[in-house]
Amino acid sequence: MTKIFLAGASRGVGREIAKSLITQGNHVVALLRSESARPDLEALGITVAIGDALDADAIASLVAKQPFDAIISTLGGKPTDGERADFKGNRNLIDAAVKAGVKRFILVSSIGTGDSAAALPPQALETLGAVLAEKEQAENHLTASGLTYTIIRPGGLKSEPPKGSAVLTENPNIAGSIHRADVAHLVVSALTSDRANNKILSAVDRTMLFGQPEFEDFAL
Repeated sequence: MTKIFLAGASRGVGREIAKSLITQGNHVVALLRSESARPDLEALGITVAIGDALDADAIASLVAKQPFDAIISTLGGKPTDGERADFKGNRNLIDAAVKAGVKRFILVSSIGTGDSAAALPPQALETLGAVLAEKEQAENHLTASGLTYTIIRPGGLKSEPPKGSAVLTENPNIAGSIHRADVAHLVVSALTSDRANNKILSAVDRTMLFGQPEFEDFAL
């Protein structure tokens, strides 16, 4: 049984990852900032840890409580939020992982960060600029941490059921949409793939690309 510390499981991609991890028989500890999502997660068989990702000491304590095989983070916020966890929360998780000796860290980021900025239209970059800048800081902190990492950058997120046509690529110029459940499947698959070690990958659905680009799939 693999022990996973999951941050961001209260909703969205994080919730889908939680479901997928449990289905595959993993032990999951989910970090929550409030109690609101606790009943739903515990009903799935997930252990809940209450804490604020922006509190470095609290996060270090939670991560050190038991030996985790990996940390997965989908932490993030909206441009209209106040203090976001996109950088600070993820930085605290990364530092806690290093301190506790966790070997594997998967960060769910976003197309538009780093060398994938050119994949988005200028209007999108302007709207999301502050969030993407923080996500890029988190990516850089992770790649410099010494942890074995995988960074997955999804495109525009949709909440429909999984389509099964989602792919990963190392090409940073690809953009499109993808269903949250499909992102979760890719993240969980990357968890057990040595090929994904120390890779930065964009995640899109082949049927929902912006334009008709040619690119090479990254097989896990």
